[in-house]
Amino acid sequence: MLDFWSRRKRGTVFFLASSMITRRIHHHHQGGQQQARWLILRTFSLWSMKKEPELESALSRNRRWVVNNQIKNIILRYPNNEIPIQTLQKKFKTLDLQGKALNWLYKYPCCFEVHDHRCRLTKRMMNLVAEEQSLIDSQEPLFVRRLAKLLMLTLRKRLSVLKINEFKRNFGFPDDYIIRIVPKYPNLFRIVNETGRRSSMVVELLHWDPDFAVSAVEASSKKLGTLPRFSCSLPSSWVKSWERFREFDSIPYISPYLDPGGLVEGSKEMEKRNVGLVHELLSLTLWKKASIVKLGHFRREFVLPDKLNVLLLKHPGIFYVSNKYQIYTVLLREAYVGSQLVDKDPLVLVKEKFGELMQEGLHEYNQRRRHLNVEKRRKKGIPLIRVDDVKGKRRRHEVSDDDDDDDDGDKLGGLFDPEERKRFYKVLFDDDAS
Repeated sequence: MLDFWSRRKRGTVFFLASSMITRRIHHHHQGGQQQARWLILRTFSLWSMKKEPELESALSRNRRWVVNNQIKNIILRYPNNEIPIQTLQKKFKTLDLQGKALNWLYKYPCCFEVHDHRCRLTKRMMNLVAEEQSLIDSQEPLFVRRLAKLLMLTLRKRLSVLKINEFKRNFGFPDDYIIRIVPKYPNLFRIVNETGRRSSMVVELLHWDPDFAVSAVEASSKKLGTLPRFSCSLPSSWVKSWERFREFDSIPYISPYLDPGGLVEGSKEMEKRNVGLVHELLSLTLWKKASIVKLGHFRREFVLPDKLNVLLLKHPGIFYVSNKYQIYTVLLREAYVGSQLVDKDPLVLVKEKFGELMQEGLHEYNQRRRHLNVEKRRKKGIPLIRVDDVKGKRRRHEVSDDDDDDDDGDKLGGLFDPEERKRFYKVLFDDDAS
């Protein structure tokens, strides 16, 4: 098996190969061809990190969960927590959905109730909403600590509200944290708005709490009674990567809460500090993962390098980088065992209950549709097709909820198909990489 660094050296070949492949892609207009080339280049640029199925599974983005959560929030904003179906239909465009709203809602009977052309949440859903809200209220001190630590990591101890909002879901902040939480702690925070525009609103830290200025690495090392060190979660067969990790780990740990002004840009010490800062940011998130593109929006505030993806790819024992769904994401390796989080925040547990309820309703819906489909076939005298007869193939006659919004299927085909990628690698390098 080739280790991480030997794969990295092949990056140039990836880009050369991608340019050849795009010549074979036929589109009706030039814009489509340029978009296809951009997609392939974007995908190839991170293929150099070997994919690990369990961590890829941890990065799976359940689009239905995201959409249903958005629908839930929309309903809760309406009087009596009910929304006219016609109004929800108009909002489907903002949710990037096509088709009829009613068809979508009927897929999740455990989540949504439809009556008199209006939609509301089921009692079980409302119970989860109440549980989540109660938890958010009880976790206010944790949110305060998390926001303070976030500001303490910045160079000027302040952050734009717009930028915080990009990550508020990652950190678990409630939607109204600016008006409900920040003003309650005037000794710790203040809101600055020099121009009067909403886009220029800034949250500034007023008090430095030394108890907050302890990173996750330092806290873990203190419990063990050892010097602060990163952990490495690579297979033993990655010999060269282990050697590079040990060399990197021999450099004394630099707290991300220290002023980086005395560090030389491009030095090993600055790299150590930058790795520690990204590690700490991910440690503060609920799922210990984040979009690399969004992290890049904070380069100036956190004094991070321009080529952040290069920094992350250099440390595969600490971070796992993926472009699943063509979205660059970094995950903290030590936070996961297989595809599961080691320590789950209470908010994560509540959100998982929502996902389970959603899947329960979806299963119920699919069962009803399958039974109806079977009855229709019997009445028409059409023979039933057994699953075993179409093993390994898509069951065209089975009612599926994946027809219109499949997240896991690779609809673009070609190089975006996992099997096609394997064949591509084998031809180029005689190496069946994934």
